[in-house]
Amino acid sequence: MKTAMILAAGRGERMRPLTDRTPKPLLVVGGKPLIVWHIERLRAAGFTHIVINHAHLGEQIEAALGNGAAFGVSIEYSREASALETAGGIATALPLIGADAFAVVNGDIYCEYDFSRLAEPLALLAAGRDAAHLVLVDNPAHHPQGDFVLDRGRLKDADAPLTPHPARLTFAGIGAYHRALFAHTPAGEKAPLAPLLRLAIDAGRVSGEHFGGRWVDVGTPARLDALDDELRHEHAS
Repeated sequence: MKTAMILAAGRGERMRPLTDRTPKPLLVVGGKPLIVWHIERLRAAGFTHIVINHAHLGEQIEAALGNGAAFGVSIEYSREASALETAGGIATALPLIGADAFAVVNGDIYCEYDFSRLAEPLALLAAGRDAAHLVLVDNPAHHPQGDFVLDRGRLKDADAPLTPHPARLTFAGIGAYHRALFAHTPAGEKAPLAPLLRLAIDAGRVSGEHFGGRWVDVGTPARLDALDDELRHEHAS
């Protein structure tokens, strides 16, 4: 049984007023909530155990998804009184996750990534070869500076002298991790992911891949509407 976590605890401030009444992962594009697209793609790739953390309006997420049986998966919920950020949310959910190596995807993105591509990275993580594996995408217009450098399948410090110097890419919000990465992150406390990743990158323990397919950071109502129109047009044709 392969395990994945969907991060769904964010408030979605930039999406207000939509997120005043609906949690961001339940916003609909192409006729389905964002989080359902993820669940269906994870299930198609063999991830049948899914852990979802939530905080803001989390009861709506549980009401919409239930125990996952309708989607052919088993869903468990990690409930947060207030959002704990990415590392804090993952560390708190580790008892539910159970596995040493697991996939994680942000609940507020849309991405046509094939999660079966994580099979080999997850195997290497489980064997203790690496601490993390990140999926990177081309830099969107709203984030032109990117996040990380990908050099022959490894993540590198963007300031390191590399020849030729690879371009910086943007973290897609999709990755795989070994639970040891969060060994010193207290459960129930806020903690960001970036500092942990940078330490692991400095230690040479983070692999990565570039995904060139459709990926959208659904961060504003305008992006949500544009993606919804795009998907509905495709499905109608």
